[in-house]
Amino acid sequence: MSLCTSKAVFQVLSRTVPQTGYNEPRVNSSDLTLHSRFGVKCMKKRSSRHRDLIVCSSMLQSRLRTHQFQWMGVTLHDHNKTYSRPWLKTCNCQRAESASGVAAGDGNGSRLLNDVETSNSASNVMSTKHILEFEDVQVHQLKQEEILASNVSNGAISDGFDSSMEEEAWDLLRESVVYYCGNPIGTIAAKDPTSSNTLNYDQVFIRDFIPSGIAFLLKGEYDIVRNFILYTLQLQSWEKTMDCHSPGQGLMPASFKVRTVPLDGDDSATEEVLDPDFGEAAIGRVAPVDSGLWWIILLRAYGKCSGDLSVQERVDVQTGIKMILRLCLADGFDMFPTLLVTDGSCMIDRRMGIHGHPLEIQALFYSALLCAREMLTPEDGSADLIRALNNRLVALSFHIREYYWIDMKKLNEIYRYTTEEYSYDAVNKFNIYPDQISPWLVEWMPNKGGYLIGNLQPAHMDFRFFSLGNLWSVVNSLATVEQSHAILDLVEAKWSDLVAEMPFKICYPALEGQEWQIITGSDPKNTPWSYHNAGSWPTLLWQLTVASIKMKRTHIAAKAVEMAERRIARDRWPEYYDTKRSRLIGKQSRLYQTWSIAGYLVAKLLLADPSKANILITEEDSELVNALISANPRGKRGRKNLKQTYIV
Repeated sequence: MSLCTSKAVFQVLSRTVPQTGYNEPRVNSSDLTLHSRFGVKCMKKRSSRHRDLIVCSSMLQSRLRTHQFQWMGVTLHDHNKTYSRPWLKTCNCQRAESASGVAAGDGNGSRLLNDVETSNSASNVMSTKHILEFEDVQVHQLKQEEILASNVSNGAISDGFDSSMEEEAWDLLRESVVYYCGNPIGTIAAKDPTSSNTLNYDQVFIRDFIPSGIAFLLKGEYDIVRNFILYTLQLQSWEKTMDCHSPGQGLMPASFKVRTVPLDGDDSATEEVLDPDFGEAAIGRVAPVDSGLWWIILLRAYGKCSGDLSVQERVDVQTGIKMILRLCLADGFDMFPTLLVTDGSCMIDRRMGIHGHPLEIQALFYSALLCAREMLTPEDGSADLIRALNNRLVALSFHIREYYWIDMKKLNEIYRYTTEEYSYDAVNKFNIYPDQISPWLVEWMPNKGGYLIGNLQPAHMDFRFFSLGNLWSVVNSLATVEQSHAILDLVEAKWSDLVAEMPFKICYPALEGQEWQIITGSDPKNTPWSYHNAGSWPTLLWQLTVASIKMKRTHIAAKAVEMAERRIARDRWPEYYDTKRSRLIGKQSRLYQTWSIAGYLVAKLLLADPSKANILITEEDSELVNALISANPRGKRGRKNLKQTYIV
């Protein structure tokens, strides 16, 4: 079967396949074209001997689960209606028994055959029997992809040419798109042709999709982001149980997968369902705290970039935001305004000694609070929530800026701390022992520059530099203007350590020796200078770029992107790099990692038009600064005014 014949068949099919019964989420008609790799896995009559035509239809499963949001005893209603969400979305796509069967339906089959005959008369190479052979297109596409992979591995593609590298990256990103009911809803984590064991890399991860979503937004392709936001919102209301215990409502999944399962009541057909993972199947069984925070950040970016505010104003979306906030702002035993989490609950999803109050979670938490405050619609039921949100913003901002910050001046202050202070006016509030200061820190800290430490708990300061937390604290103004510049000063001063031959170290330095054995449990994947133990992750390029643009120091990001372009395409877009200077591809690194590809594309798009970074940046709030001054956290201890207290 010739290539032109294959193309003609696909053109005919894409024009005539009917789409019925699917209205939400809305997509463009261009998105309904059949895709050979990640298109809908259609319902198949297993007894059918024909490979004729595909007739797709979508339906909502009839089961609905009433979902009411209660805050302070208030249930969300609108005009006396209780809002419900679909409990499960399914897509049914049925393969017709024959072309004549379709023709007997609504005339689409006849129109299809007429189009085929017209194509035959024009090209003299196509006949109606070729309709039965359209699977040859897939074979041809696979061959083309094998040639492309061979060219990339041999360095024949994108070797020093930015435009060809970007084109390759866009092709790879679009190949990673996952479809549900014919609609794009996300991107898989990796599409590595060299690995036979996919594990969960064929799923759509919430955190992994963020750079992909930003790339599509900057490119003006909004539908995939809109679909992602709405479908993951529906998964939020699923029951989540492990060993007879369920986490709080509002938890977003770590990932989800489109699965094809037998249709209820019809063993001869199949349907598509979304299968989420809230941590029940994850390594270590850890709930993803950052998923909901990233979801709120992406929701705001979608509205600011597309101008479509109708999504964030929907009642179900407003409810989803409030559920996440309710989960994060719930009262507990903690005396600190920071969010208490377990190890492995964010990008660093394995045991790395970040349990407690890791900076990455606090930076995302602060950013999500700011974004949520901007998007929440004013109503009587939201007053207490917004007041709790504002109070937490003030307390969290002061806590991070005051107690997480370290530079040479602060380091010398800690070195001279007096311990065992029992006083309301203690200087060493967390009873930090000066002997905790590691020799590497004294030598590594530059005279100009500083950063936010990785974690703070009673009698414990984690002095490691964690890149995502520091960069995002610059982006969302959790760090002051002076601190933000100091963080970038440190990046430039320690370029050989944090960037070396491939940006960007996820943390610095690595845990080694007995410290590595105790803290990681001798994790063979997190060996020193590998993976999350100070490995280099190209996806962090986009956070570095946004931070650099915000502080008007774009030369930092441009230099890092130039460094990455020297080898990332030739190395086939790895997930991470190993060794202290990032010279080796990670020993267990997946190739063609989607967020490595997307991170590079976002960095390039933002450097080409820095003004677009505003969809992610939040400037320092003058009201928040005034509140910090008036709150006077250093003031004397006293009884709270009961009129100002509230319960979350």
